[in-house]
Amino acid sequence: MGKTVLVIGGGGREHAIVDALSRSSQVSKIYCAPGNAGIGEQAFNVPLKDTDVNGLLEFAYSHKVDLTVVGPEAALSAGIVDAFRAHGLAIFGHTAAATAIESSKEFAKKLMAKYGIPTASYKAFSDYEEALAYVSGRPFPAVLKYDGLAAGKGVVIAANLKEADSALRSMLLDKSFGLGRVVVEDFLQGPEFSFLCFVNGADVYPMPLSQDHKRAFDGDKGPNTGGMGAYTGLPFITEEDKVFALENIMKKAASAMVSEGLPLSGVLYGGLMKTPDGIKVIEFNARFGDPETEVVLPLLESDIFDIFYGIATGSAIKTPKWSSDVTLGVVLASNGYPGSYKKGFEIRGLDSINCQVYHMGTSIKQGSPLHLSDMDPYNRSEWCNGSIVTSGGRVLMVVARGTDLATARDQVYREIAKIDCDNLFYRNDIAHVAFE
Repeated sequence: MGKTVLVIGGGGREHAIVDALSRSSQVSKIYCAPGNAGIGEQAFNVPLKDTDVNGLLEFAYSHKVDLTVVGPEAALSAGIVDAFRAHGLAIFGHTAAATAIESSKEFAKKLMAKYGIPTASYKAFSDYEEALAYVSGRPFPAVLKYDGLAAGKGVVIAANLKEADSALRSMLLDKSFGLGRVVVEDFLQGPEFSFLCFVNGADVYPMPLSQDHKRAFDGDKGPNTGGMGAYTGLPFITEEDKVFALENIMKKAASAMVSEGLPLSGVLYGGLMKTPDGIKVIEFNARFGDPETEVVLPLLESDIFDIFYGIATGSAIKTPKWSSDVTLGVVLASNGYPGSYKKGFEIRGLDSINCQVYHMGTSIKQGSPLHLSDMDPYNRSEWCNGSIVTSGGRVLMVVARGTDLATARDQVYREIAKIDCDNLFYRNDIAHVAFE
């Protein structure tokens, strides 16, 4: 009998996870909470929030879920892994305590300093006046990071004292992200890249490297977003660079967490930079990145259920196998994002796309059942009765693959042209670094 899997989350990252699980011969049923319109075509959407630990726990029990996979950092910080394990349920993800490597910038910086992991020098503050005095006496630009989870919005690169003052006021006086401290870092320069690894205690299994595009508009201009696209096959990273990052950063961080009594049991995401002084850590995340997951997981040739289940149960796993192809993905976002934007615009033309489309912020306008009990998990046609509409800032990610980036790029933009929606925009220069 096939396995039943529950995926926590409802964005493009979770759609990529669901898609990878759907390729496993061992998995017969996939639930996703809360899911989205695209996920609903491959899984059984569950109307529960990703931080509803008790509700999700009850659901996993009542539906005999064999494995739960956690996507968002908020669910990890809420202690969902701790709760599931306390009830004997297999779950892929880190404990709330281990998630501190992402949820506390100061914890991560202290860890790196203690174990000799290369990163920018820093100082942490809880007092606004002290922080402002420190920043005003040092060179600009300065990197200011809220010491906690801020949905990707807690980092400011201040070009001058005015910008630094505004950010410090927001974080420490206005408490825009809640009660917390601020980490002030030296500004580093160089190309950034993402290094995702499956981690099982001290065992680290690397995934293909990728590069995210944070700025909203072409030419890396405009406000920072959650990510407007990503690609694999980075031309500026050598094999020597990758070996250094794996041995001196990712493996060292995993071993450090074991030494601290906080072993990792999921994905460790290294946000890294290739500086003139070598590769250094910008940040660690305790889960799959988004939109990096959407370009990395399509290249996995191993059965992802074996990886998830092995790590969830603390068992040894085989080294994952990856395709030598490359991928390139472009995010389509609502006009106005990352600021205010409208929802509910119909998306047409998705049936004609000849490459992978991951849904990030979509819903069904009509025709979809409202309750889990109304749906047949083996009949996805129910999700085709209503029109698909926009319901988030980032709406879709179109991903193409090929033997080279030029092939993938040409296909992805050719396919995007088939999508018809009155309120979407996207960047036309994803992977521009690779073609310069």
